[in-house]
Parts: sequence; C-alpha cells; structure tokens
Amino acid sequence: MRILIAAVGRAKAGPERALFEHYQGRIQQPFSLQLKEVEEKRPLQGAELKASEAALLLASAPKGALLVAMDERGKSLGSPEFADQIGCWRDEGQRDLVFLIGGADGLDGSVRKQARLTLSFGKQTWPHMLVRGLLAEQVYRAQCILGGHPYHRQ
Repeated sequence: MRILIAAVGRAKAGPERALFEHYQGRIQQPFSLQLKEVEEKRPLQGAELKASEAALLLASAPKGALLVAMDERGKSLGSPEFADQIGCWRDEGQRDLVFLIGGADGLDGSVRKQARLTLSFGKQTWPHMLVRGLLAEQVYRAQCILGGHPYHRQ
C-alpha cells in the first residue's frame, strides 16, 4: 500500500523533518510512505487561503486514493484501531492512502467532505509541521501491529 502524507508548507531541516524521516526510513514493504509538500505562494488570507491550500492538497492525491483528513475535530483512534483500519483498507485492495494535513489555519471544509475519514490526534492542537512525524510514527506502528512485531506493546 502506497501511503502519502500531503501537507501544506515546507519543512526546513530540523527536528520535525528528522522525526518524519526517521520513521519513514523504518517503513518496509508492503507499505511505502512518501511526503508531498504543497505551498500557496500568493499572498492570500483567511477562507481564500484555506480554499487554495485545499485545492493543492487534493490535487496531490493520486486518482482513486482513499483520503484521510487530519483535523482536530476528527475521530480519535488508538494505535490498534488505527492499524486495524489501515489493515482493512489494505485487505479491501486499496492501493493508495493519502493523509491530508492543512496549514496553520487548518483544513478547508471541502477537504473534510471528500475524506473517507477525518482523524484527530486528540483535542489538542498540534503544530502542522510536527503532525507529519507523529503520523509517520503511527503508520510505522500500524505496520508493526499488523505484522506482529513487538514494537507496539500493550
């Protein structure tokens, strides 16, 4: 299963990017994890900026991909439930899975409407640059859970 994290903004070298790359490097076949960063260069603000970012995010998804919106208003899943969901999608033959991370102002409602699942890392607000690494770790953890690897301990 090809997994893509599509995110608004460009992460500079530093601990957030290093965290993502650390877990990206641990993911093995049959999964793969890539990061696609999008950025609106025009000086837009408010709803216009969010709508433009939404269009960029959605355009980065491969045709037929299953979309998951990362949003603080979404459903909160424990790691085993997250792994089960990814496993179900994999077993259904879903080839591409795309996690969508908005910019500093969050996701436009159009993204949440098109997503199969809106997922949250809890009620707290997380920096969108940090969410990439957290999500990469959870994808790695899901792979370990599905494969029976002892990385995830209960």
